Amino acid sequence: MSIPTEPIGSIPRPQSLIDGIQAFKTGRILQRELDALCHSAILDTIRLFEATGSPVITDGEQTKPSFATYPIDGLENIAPDGIAIPFADGHVRQLPRLMAMPFRYKTYADEYLEVAKRYAHVPVKQAVISASALSLLYPQSGIEGYSRDAFIADLLRENEADISRCLQRGAYNVQIDFTEGRLAVKLDPTLQLLKSFIDLNNRVLERFPKEERKRIGVHTCPGGDRDSTHSADVDYAELLPSLFELRVGNFYIQLASESDRARVLRIIKDLAGTEQRIFIGVIDPINPRVETPEEVRDRVLEVAEYIPLSQLGTTDDCGFSPFGDDTSTGRETAFEKIRARVSGTALAAKVLRV
Repeated sequence: MSIPTEPIGSIPRPQSLIDGIQAFKTGRILQRELDALCHSAILDTIRLFEATGSPVITDGEQTKPSFATYPIDGLENIAPDGIAIPFADGHVRQLPRLMAMPFRYKTYADEYLEVAKRYAHVPVKQAVISASALSLLYPQSGIEGYSRDAFIADLLRENEADISRCLQRGAYNVQIDFTEGRLAVKLDPTLQLLKSFIDLNNRVLERFPKEERKRIGVHTCPGGDRDSTHSADVDYAELLPSLFELRVGNFYIQLASESDRARVLRIIKDLAGTEQRIFIGVIDPINPRVETPEEVRDRVLEVAEYIPLSQLGTTDDCGFSPFGDDTSTGRETAFEKIRARVSGTALAAKVLRV
């Protein structure tokens, strides 16, 4: 296939793993029993992922508590009552809050990558959370003896290490999850919060040489959890000019669920640099209906009217289960959608003769 296609990351966890995690938290099973459930879920996910024909896979984030909180899960200086993120259907996800210094990662993403690479037969990409998302852990009231500047210095170092370790361990590429980008516009229409997020992430990215940044990308979407979003009502035109200031080689942009795709594509065409790969979302993970390969083909052909073929790639709008307890999409449905993306992208490549 001459049009690259990649997943975003997460796959719904088996119910046995979800139940096992809860049982472990309440002391009903031992660590070794949980480890066995995790191992089984990873193996099954990789097997099913490869069966879709996807040329690049992930571990499905099977053992991440969520795409955002994996680095800090289990830390003793974290409280559960941080910033609340409301979704359109009324449910709320709440970020943790940092209570005391220092800020350190407990888990780096390369730990997930190392396990997946042990069993995968195709390249494995790795998703990491952005520095900007983790900056929301620092409370507005501050922390005694630990200034925000000191926190940011620690955050930048840890986020850089998270990305670097994945590159060093042989990730096909590293995808920075930046779902808070569109949300920032909703929270602050002056765009100052978004500007600060872009600046913070670029302070991490500038620590990598240009050649390494070609293997680093950023993913944007309006959130996707329990078949709902947190910022789909925000005009993409407010986000995209700032998004393309990020110093990365790849952009993964949600589009399948947009009502006016052509308008967004025109904006992207005007903003994208000639050395940037644009992976456009052609699958809507929160829609339970499985797209046909022909639908995906037609979406790719639409995109090809705006994005040069040398820069075009396809992806899913979002992960299928960014939060570990989300069961709104079944595993079988997720893999059927991925298979449609792969097949549809191949059909488009034949039409485009690339």
